[in-house]
Amino acid sequence: MRRKDREITDQAVMLEAVRECDCVRIGLIDEDGLAYMVPVNFGHTVENGSLVIYFHGAGEGKKIDLIRKQPVVSFEMDCGHELKPQETGCGYSFAFKSIMGKGDISILEDTDSKKEAFKAIFAQYTDRKDIQFNDEAIKATAVFRLKVTEWSCKFHE
Repeated sequence: MRRKDREITDQAVMLEAVRECDCVRIGLIDEDGLAYMVPVNFGHTVENGSLVIYFHGAGEGKKIDLIRKQPVVSFEMDCGHELKPQETGCGYSFAFKSIMGKGDISILEDTDSKKEAFKAIFAQYTDRKDIQFNDEAIKATAVFRLKVTEWSCKFHE
């Protein structure tokens, strides 16, 4: 990271930034070799000290086809956006919190694991603890688990 003065290394502070985000962008490599970025709603947990990100989608289509072909993906999320005006144009700045990383991705198959993932997704956006799930809908939905192997966090406030 070039701007070490903006790097955040405290995992508790990094996780708080994850909680503030409302979208994660999954970076896949398309068949033409170019990046294919997919914005998705997500949830997260910490398992054995490692960040795990969950998201869901259709059981068919480009996203799942690319995920099936690559066991490692990248991701990015950001929040805390605020324009910081100054007297001159060159003095303007922009506040942000950004998180970038990579990890091992898998597709969850069993209903219980999918339900746990959905609980994490709901926890990202709501305080409800009484969410009920329809087993048929759960079975029909593709659920992805991204075990983060490397990540960094940068704040500019």
